[in-house]
Amino acid sequence: MFPAFDPDAPAAAGSLFGLPFTVDTARVVALPIPWDVTVSYQSGASKGPNAILNASCQVDLFDENIADAWKTGIAMDKFPADFEKMNIVLRKKAEKYIDAFVNEKGDTPEMKKIRDEINKRCDELRKWIKERSFHFLKKNKVVALIGGDHSTPLGLMEAVSESCRSFGILHIDAHCDLRNAYEGFTFSHASIMFNALKIKNMERLVQVGIRDFSEGEKKIIDDSKGRVRLFSDKLMKGKMYKGSTWDEIVKNIVNQLPDNVYISFDIDGLDPKLCPNTGTPVPGGLEFQQAVYLIEQVVESGRKIISFDINEVAPGEDEWDANVGARLLYKMSNLAALSQA
Repeated sequence: MFPAFDPDAPAAAGSLFGLPFTVDTARVVALPIPWDVTVSYQSGASKGPNAILNASCQVDLFDENIADAWKTGIAMDKFPADFEKMNIVLRKKAEKYIDAFVNEKGDTPEMKKIRDEINKRCDELRKWIKERSFHFLKKNKVVALIGGDHSTPLGLMEAVSESCRSFGILHIDAHCDLRNAYEGFTFSHASIMFNALKIKNMERLVQVGIRDFSEGEKKIIDDSKGRVRLFSDKLMKGKMYKGSTWDEIVKNIVNQLPDNVYISFDIDGLDPKLCPNTGTPVPGGLEFQQAVYLIEQVVESGRKIISFDINEVAPGEDEWDANVGARLLYKMSNLAALSQA
């Protein structure tokens, strides 16, 4: 198909992993969403998609478990420049609003106007992402959303819900993200799973690696009648300290998932040494290979990865986080395509 392409040669910059694919010829299409308007601690996730694109050229294409993995075909879509510019403008307004909110001054007419504008623009982005995602899903593409903050994949989840009768979400994260309109923002990065639970045919949410959550979020889990299953970092590590293997824990996690699986991966689900520049790092978390093994076992079980996202990759000065994010993207793309083969 590509007789002139040498997967062992140094990668050419400008395309994901230096691969010779376009969004028309690739099996996996990555939607770059450089958006971090509502982040509540450190910004920078909006730089994630471009940083991952640049870092991807340093990833070797050989995969020990998938022959000719590069032939899967992965390509990155273009992101409208107007949304990118809007993110910069709105982020400054959001910082002003969050400061007022924290100091209990968020109910002034000026602050309410800022909040309403941000909610409106975030909703416009959600609708655009849903439409763009559905465009590629109809072409039988595997759609991968690359954030940006963790508010961004809601539109993709909604598009998936319209192309799939029922599905579950495997959510890898340091946080539950079950807060209702966190800090007044309906589409907050801390509200993505609260909003995902509104999708009627999303039958189960399985949360893995969680180690920082509120009493209110725990109540939502407890009241969900099993629709939300929590595998906290404390619970998993406790079992391992008492002799359980990671394989045993993973089998239990996978058994909670339905046949069709959407994976939502916040990079802070990993140990912070792998993502030191992410917006809200928390001690603990998964090792890289632990996370990959979990996703491999989803595929090994016969379940289908119907779509996925990777979020909260803030590159920092050394772009270490982007290096990790790019390698995670390559693994997840190949495994998602393999699950649908």
